[in-house]
Amino acid sequence: MQDNVDWRMDQWRVERPDIDPAPMGVVGRIQRACRLLERELRDNFARHGLQIWEFDMLGTLLRSGPPYRLTAGQLVEASMVTSGAITNRIDRLVAKELVTREVDPLNRRSVLITLTASGKELVDRVVVDHVDLEARLLAGLGGREQEMLAGLLRDLLIGLGDHATGNPLNP
Repeated sequence: MQDNVDWRMDQWRVERPDIDPAPMGVVGRIQRACRLLERELRDNFARHGLQIWEFDMLGTLLRSGPPYRLTAGQLVEASMVTSGAITNRIDRLVAKELVTREVDPLNRRSVLITLTASGKELVDRVVVDHVDLEARLLAGLGGREQEMLAGLLRDLLIGLGDHATGNPLNP
């Protein structure tokens, strides 16, 4: 069976037989998989009244462990978005009463973001549904195939410069 990328690669082979489109096949499939997976994740989070970035921030706070609190700077590092974007996102989560924001009493220049009880309840509930969805999305691959794919993607990411630089949640 062929996928959409096979069809495009066949076109390239006819039009430009002098080049090997194999790299386009790998990158194209990663891009298409990303778009298809993101659509499913976005739809799933929307059923819970969340956007992907909201789940990401709430999940980051939950993963940090009790008291489910990080500085705004730690959230910037964990999410890889700008401090301006984090400020806007925190404002929106505060308005939804999913997090609180307070000045760090030990460092008045730092702001602490804490998961509220309702925020924790929501992310605890959504993460179960999220993991179930991801398992269903990957069901076309066996367990060993999923492990192999994860390893190959890890190698690709490292080759692209995505190295672990330490845990921003535990500096």
